[in-house]
Amino acid sequence: MLLAGGQGSRLGVLTARMAKPAVSFGGKYRIIDFPLSNCINSGIDTVGVLTQYQPLRLNSHIGIGIPWDLDRNVGGVSVLPPYERMTHTEWYTGTANAIYQNMEYMESFHPDYVLILSGDHIYKMDYEQMLSFHKQEGADVTIAVMPVPHEEARRFGIMITDETERIVDFEEKPENPRSNLASMGIYIFSWEVLKKALTVNADQPGLDFGKHIIPWCRDNGNPLYAWRFEGYWKDVGTLTSYWEANMELIDIVPEFNLYEEYWKIYTKNQTEPPQYFGRDSHVERSIIGEGAEIYGSVENSVIGCGVMIGAGTSVRNSILMNDTVIGENCVLDKVISAEGVRIGNGVVMGVGEDRENESDPHIYRDGLVTLGEGSVIPDGVRIGKNVMIFGKTDLSDYPGGSLAGGRTLTKP
Repeated sequence: MLLAGGQGSRLGVLTARMAKPAVSFGGKYRIIDFPLSNCINSGIDTVGVLTQYQPLRLNSHIGIGIPWDLDRNVGGVSVLPPYERMTHTEWYTGTANAIYQNMEYMESFHPDYVLILSGDHIYKMDYEQMLSFHKQEGADVTIAVMPVPHEEARRFGIMITDETERIVDFEEKPENPRSNLASMGIYIFSWEVLKKALTVNADQPGLDFGKHIIPWCRDNGNPLYAWRFEGYWKDVGTLTSYWEANMELIDIVPEFNLYEEYWKIYTKNQTEPPQYFGRDSHVERSIIGEGAEIYGSVENSVIGCGVMIGAGTSVRNSILMNDTVIGENCVLDKVISAEGVRIGNGVVMGVGEDRENESDPHIYRDGLVTLGEGSVIPDGVRIGKNVMIFGKTDLSDYPGGSLAGGRTLTKP
């Protein structure tokens, strides 16, 4: 069961028109491609994807599951939005509530075990190994965990385990954590235990695994075990972590390798022509998507499918999503451009002082310039750091031809 209904508000304007799992990643992928690919690579061929917020782009991307070999007569992939009932109709109000509302779907497959996943993490994991551990230990609940720096542990659900990895206590975002084993939000439940836990706690407001289901299982004597994961795992829940994860893909020796034959990441393929590089173009340490046309310079960047970069333009340390068009003689540094953005000639972005953003300083930070889907930037303007722009802007929106660092500009 793949939880993919979150808004992802910490990604700011990138999720204004789509759910976080549908956001582009790594040039040609979307975030949900990673858990879906993990499923099929692990031999899981029955997947329910729970959607809610802005589901159109996500539903279109998943389709009937062909890219992941999940177009099956029995099982396969099913998109599961909230739906109206005779009584107690509601949106998904928490992670466990979303699973509870789909009990009938799970019951129809008569499962022995249910794997619960989040749709917005970047990682490769063999869930079969985790299931083998679950069976071997006779667990009712197994939680994937990984060690985090002690100073960051208070941001996570923390497991306290004994020498056999049995969980003896669980702390949800503790002020003074007793361990640094953080829950990854990946659970395996024995079906009968999950069914009982969900049913008994169904009336809890905002029914959640970390706050309600896991503590209930612990208090009722169900064996809980921690399965340690030691690979790459990234929660791309903020603009900074999203930008960092993309930049890590283009390291000389990337910690997260997209090119491994034995664990492929599958996605819906775009029908795009080949990339084209102009005579005077220069590309260094970058990912370039299909159908891109590069006439300028690209360094240390991730470029999506169908992007066009004009002559004399320099793009550095940036993420340009599908169908972004940039004019000539521009300079872009640390820019995140959502899909379908249009940037005129002679535009300079990511310059000047590192001022705090005026509207959402906890989102638009670390010197990034963020452009929402379909935004238009006119010719010749200068745009500072920690700026967010969303909409079709013109020269009248830029007094003196510039937008100072930390500003937010939104137009219908």
